[in-house]
Amino acid sequence: MQKKIEILKNIFWIGVNDFDTELFESIWPLPQGISYNSYLIIGEKVILIDLVKNTMENNFFEKIKKLLGTKSVDYLIINHMEPDHSGALKILKNLYPEIKIIGNEKTLNFVKLFYGIDSNCQCIKDNETIKIGNYQFQFHLTPMVHWPESMVTYEINNKILFSSDIFGGFGTLNGGIFDYEVNLNYFENEIRRYFSNVIGKYSLLAKKVLDKIKSFNIDIITPAHGPVFKKDPGYIINKYMKWSSHETESGVVIVYASMYGNTQIMAESVARGLSENGINNIRLYNVSKTHVSYIINDIWLFKGIILGSCTYNTQIFPYMNNLLCLLENKNLINRHIGVFGSYSWSGGALKGLKDFIEKSKLNKIEPEIEAKCHPTDDDLVQCFNLGKNMALAIKKDFN
Repeated sequence: MQKKIEILKNIFWIGVNDFDTELFESIWPLPQGISYNSYLIIGEKVILIDLVKNTMENNFFEKIKKLLGTKSVDYLIINHMEPDHSGALKILKNLYPEIKIIGNEKTLNFVKLFYGIDSNCQCIKDNETIKIGNYQFQFHLTPMVHWPESMVTYEINNKILFSSDIFGGFGTLNGGIFDYEVNLNYFENEIRRYFSNVIGKYSLLAKKVLDKIKSFNIDIITPAHGPVFKKDPGYIINKYMKWSSHETESGVVIVYASMYGNTQIMAESVARGLSENGINNIRLYNVSKTHVSYIINDIWLFKGIILGSCTYNTQIFPYMNNLLCLLENKNLINRHIGVFGSYSWSGGALKGLKDFIEKSKLNKIEPEIEAKCHPTDDDLVQCFNLGKNMALAIKKDFN
């Protein structure tokens, strides 16, 4: 029999692990899966907070039945309506037809549109506090972090923040549920990858939410993905403050597209210019081989970005163009950027990279280099100089 996991007395983690889904939101890789966290409070009233993806319903409802027996679930609080957190709603409503669904106005509209449910719903407002049995819940709207209806729920008596997608990360919970039971080095990287991939576009809105959350007296953070922060909730709050503020570390991500190795040669010369001038954290990626999820994660971490592309049918190489579209969507700030390109019978790649710099408004580092066919010795010297100038700019920032 599976052991029940109690966060505090009568407050249980009833989440599930998804080892099968390969791409989160059909975009982001899940080599180590993901957890969908749900929480059950058994007091004077039985309260469920958030649900799970519909493919994980059997395991989920089995956990509820083992904890409740013949008892019913009285309330469901929905922090976020994305289907990985609400997919079990129809079956839940069938099992417990008298359940009251609590959410904000936009949440309840989504409940109707996704699942055709509009009965026995209670609409709450921002900063509203309600008492359910022997628990007090305060609701705080967090619009566009990362959906318009998103919110967090704070249980005042036990000082628990049910944070939804905020503070969540990729990766299943393999036995350990709490921060002191898991490898936080692994989860920090996967939480940042989740943040940069999924929430990053709205990072400045996330910072406003975090500024508000920091004023709460929080003992435990229970996110919708990843570990529960019970020993040190301040750890993940501080990490989120750093990432949402676009604070970076000293380092450079070089991403290149190369069909026949010529642009790769240029990228390696750029890397040498960085290394010889004191940059130790260098990430060198072939955009055709490494999924953009991991590239974006490192770009979020480091101060410098250098992009190089060959030309493909008079335009930027398709995989590089895909990366640029995603980066433009992320609204990056506070970074240095440099570019280089190559072509054979027609140019185009460097122009596309320069257009991206203009749109991004990031700080451009010179020189811009464009090689025809195979890079000349002079081209490679210029690439080295690009690395050198990037290194000098970064060292100035961190000295």
